[in-house]
Amino acid sequence: MSLRKLKIILEMIKFEHSIFALPFAFMGAVLGNIVVEHTWPTWSEIFWVTVAMVGARSAAMSLNRLIDRYIDAKNPRTANRAIPAGLISVAEVVVFIIASFALLFFAAFQLNALAVKLLPLAVFVLILYSYTKRFTWLCHFVLGVAIGFGPLGGFVATTGQVNFTGLLLFLSVMFWTAGFDIIYACQDYEFDRKEGLYSMPSRFGIANALLVARACHVITFIGLLALYVTANLSVWFLVGVLISGAILVYEHLLVKPTDLSKLDVAFFNMNGILSMVMFTFTMIDLVIA
Repeated sequence: MSLRKLKIILEMIKFEHSIFALPFAFMGAVLGNIVVEHTWPTWSEIFWVTVAMVGARSAAMSLNRLIDRYIDAKNPRTANRAIPAGLISVAEVVVFIIASFALLFFAAFQLNALAVKLLPLAVFVLILYSYTKRFTWLCHFVLGVAIGFGPLGGFVATTGQVNFTGLLLFLSVMFWTAGFDIIYACQDYEFDRKEGLYSMPSRFGIANALLVARACHVITFIGLLALYVTANLSVWFLVGVLISGAILVYEHLLVKPTDLSKLDVAFFNMNGILSMVMFTFTMIDLVIA
């Protein structure tokens, strides 16, 4: 595959949006090791967590673009994506998906036995998500599970176990993801209804969908507060949670049922900032403590 085609694929999967999930994966890896092992993860573990996350996200996004190529071609918002626009072939995307999954599997085998055992479940959810919009409006929560496996995977990678702390982080990220994906889906309200696709907005209307998104983010905030209490973290982590809560409030103020003009800012900017804020204040907490 040429460098030009690789660049097209990386643009297709919005590689730069790894900022949503990668900080939480690192947070899971570091927080898990400190809470369970009372020591910092090794640089080797951090490296393989990074490789696994890159492989998983690249495979998932490429699969989504491949499976949705006919839908994307009909939607004016997505018709210029690489596959429907003819910038790259299906065969080339399939090769990239296989390579990405190979990277994920190789990284997991460098970590521990539980990470390997959980791989089939993670891969199943990654593949399932791309089909869910065809039969259920719960698709946003399936995506939440897929993204939530990032921090849980980081936790498992450095501890070799799943405990209450890891599950709290997983649930917080799951509902955070579901919430912002519901907001994102509002822009395709008309198209999804026309094509018979399932989403919260197409099923319940934009106003009700935004209410569900708010509820999801309230659960996220409560989950992060619970993590602060149960993991015996310091005030620095709490500061990060409070800032993240303020970001979520601002995100919802930007998007109204009758005005989606600031949706991109709410989706991309605010959520990227939130993930970095939580990782940064987690690190400050653990370093100072």
